Formats: sequence, structure tokens, C-alpha cells
Amino acid sequence: MKIILIFGDSITYGAWDKEGGWVARLRKFINKKSSEYLIYNLGISGDTAENLLKRFESETEQRVEGEEDIFIFAIGLNDSQFIHSKKNTRFSLQEFKNNIQKIISLAKKSSPKIIFLGLTPVDEKKTVPWSEDKSYKNEYIQKFNEIIKTICNENNAYFIEIFERLIKINYKKLLDDGAHPNSKGHEKIFKSVKDSLIKNKIIR
Repeated sequence: MKIILIFGDSITYGAWDKEGGWVARLRKFINKKSSEYLIYNLGISGDTAENLLKRFESETEQRVEGEEDIFIFAIGLNDSQFIHSKKNTRFSLQEFKNNIQKIISLAKKSSPKIIFLGLTPVDEKKTVPWSEDKSYKNEYIQKFNEIIKTICNENNAYFIEIFERLIKINYKKLLDDGAHPNSKGHEKIFKSVKDSLIKNKIIR
């Protein structure tokens, strides 16, 4: 049995999608192809890379089986959140860079098959209406996205571009509350992930 562990935040969890999000779609697709995969959705609403690091070992120690296991990470949007009272992002670029590197280093102890999803753009006019001190800005999301891409390249990890693909189209129609994808948005993310996993022969 091959294990696929998918870590992330509320988007990974499948928030705002009655079909369970892109992970549920991926599980359905893979299970139709093969019965040799066991897929865990380990997305937690509000998670940052730092939060993920704190729970990584406890989440993996009872699930990981060997080098055939696959790690998929979709994290960083909450790290890029702009805090107006700080006049800065929730985590600095350097802090985020360090945390992504630590995640990859920990995952490499179990398997070389490590994949990161790029971040998703937001509709800045709609995000975080419940807090005047917090917002999401695409200029910062893009910088955090580039950090993930660069570190993946440096560590021979796979990177699936999402931000650039969505920003080129009318992506705001794919968002529910301005930050979370709706069903159509999750479908596009799923297709990007599926195509990349097949192209790179991560799944067969």
C-alpha cells in the first residue's frame, strides 16, 4: 500500500465546496485507477507552515510506510496574510523560507516524493471582512509563491504552479468568499494536480 499524505489549510480541507474540495476529487480519481493508494487529507483551517511543522511528526509517525509514500503540501496563504497594525505580513519572507525548508527536510527523511502546490490568488476586495486588521494581497501572495517555487527547485521537490495559471484567467469567479475556491475553483486545482502527478509519473 502506498500512502499519500496531503497537508494544508482550509482550502486543502475542502472548505466552501460541497464535493469536499480538490483533495476529495483527487482521491476519487486515484481510487478509480488503483487500489494500492491510501490517501489522507490532513488540511486544517487556518494552518500556516509553522503550524504544519508542529504537527508534522505526530501526523506522519503512524501513517508513513516507506519511500513509495507521497507528500503533498499546499501551505502558505495564511503565512502571507497582511496584518495592518504590523504593516507587514504575518510571517516575514525569511521566516517562511526557513519553515518551507524545514518541512522539506523532515519529509525527505521518509520519502523523496515531495510535491508543493503553488498558492491561489484572492479577490482583495472581499477577503477577511470580519477583521479590519487583516487582509490578503496578491502582491504578497505572489512573493510567498515564488519562495515555495525556488526552494522546491533547490531541493529537487516538485512544484505545481497554481497562482500564475489562475491569475491569467477570470479567477474571481472561481472564489467563494474572495479567498476560498468554489466548486469550479477546486475542480481547476484538482486538474492541475492530477495532470502534474501523471506527467511526473508520481501516480500510474
